[in-house]
Amino acid sequence: MKKVIILGGGFAGVQTAIELQKTKNFEVILISDRDYLYLYPISIWVPVQMIEFYKAKVPLVDIQKKYPFKLIIDSVKEIHASENQVVCENQTLAFDYLVVAFGAEKMQHKGINHTMSICSKPDMAVSIRNKISELVEQGTGKIAIGFGGNPKDKSAVRGGPAFELMFNIHNYLKKKKLRHKFELTFFAPMEEPGARMGKGSLAMLDSLFSKYSINKRFGKKITEFEADGVVFEDNSKLEADFIMFIPASTGHSVLNNSGLPLNEAGFVKIDNSCQVTGFENIFAIGDAAAIEGPEWIAKQGHIAELMGRNTAFNIIEKEKGSSLRKTYQQHLNILCVMDTGNGAAFVFRNSKKSYIIPLPIVGHWMKKGWGTYAKLTKLGKFPRLPGM
Repeated sequence: MKKVIILGGGFAGVQTAIELQKTKNFEVILISDRDYLYLYPISIWVPVQMIEFYKAKVPLVDIQKKYPFKLIIDSVKEIHASENQVVCENQTLAFDYLVVAFGAEKMQHKGINHTMSICSKPDMAVSIRNKISELVEQGTGKIAIGFGGNPKDKSAVRGGPAFELMFNIHNYLKKKKLRHKFELTFFAPMEEPGARMGKGSLAMLDSLFSKYSINKRFGKKITEFEADGVVFEDNSKLEADFIMFIPASTGHSVLNNSGLPLNEAGFVKIDNSCQVTGFENIFAIGDAAAIEGPEWIAKQGHIAELMGRNTAFNIIEKEKGSSLRKTYQQHLNILCVMDTGNGAAFVFRNSKKSYIIPLPIVGHWMKKGWGTYAKLTKLGKFPRLPGM
């Protein structure tokens, strides 16, 4: 029985493990440095006390009960691609197939320690909640929220959660009858943050910024972060009591000496079937992979899951001696329900069309429903719906 090692317990890695384990034809080993799958799309509600932190977690052992792959909680330290070997903190393992799905690291801006990020380590959502609670207790404050880009890989940006958190904080403060006591500012180095979602989304965002009295600082590169604000290239400064910033992604440091081919940003080079260039038995998916596509592409959870399902299929077919393969590029799209705290908007874009559908009130509950759906499908308690 061939041994498949999957590195990473996020959307991509877990989906690969589930699909391979269903066949019962492989020894499937999932290695993760945390013992739960974290549902980042609903973590935006932790800081505004709409859900408890544990509600955004799905214990990996609970998924394992339904799909009995081998689960190892450990940190990956080295990959020796040519030797078919993975070195972890507590053990060294050999593989027949390897799936790299442990995500990416974040770009390290000067003074980044003065910020917090909703897309960083999961428990930082609790730190953000505590900081917001501190400001609410204080009764006034200046909050700056933003995200950055990676000029070496345009797909490595993640801005949606920043917009969502800003809108949720606005509504949270409004419920506390404190909104007029707070100054909210959204900042980003690009001229039109959110442009990759399409023109309709840009118009919606601009409308919400105006409606919610949120200030904008766009189009200036960030020089550094300080304890009391954000400094831009023109030496102007955005003063803030709290800064939530989502840095763009960069390749995982473990990949640097792995022997795997990397692009300029440090992501693993793959073909359309997610197979790593130059390796017959290694695949890379999700945020770890260098995905190719149109200018507006972004790495999202549903694309990571699709890559996971495709990779499992391709490994299965490869073992059969079949040349049949599933590919990811024709499925690239941007798909999200952008929550605003008291409603949402459905955003979609692919190579042929883009549109946005406002969903007042009901959209918020739709996203909450997705959170429950995501948990139940991972636990095998609810059937997976096509495209979701």
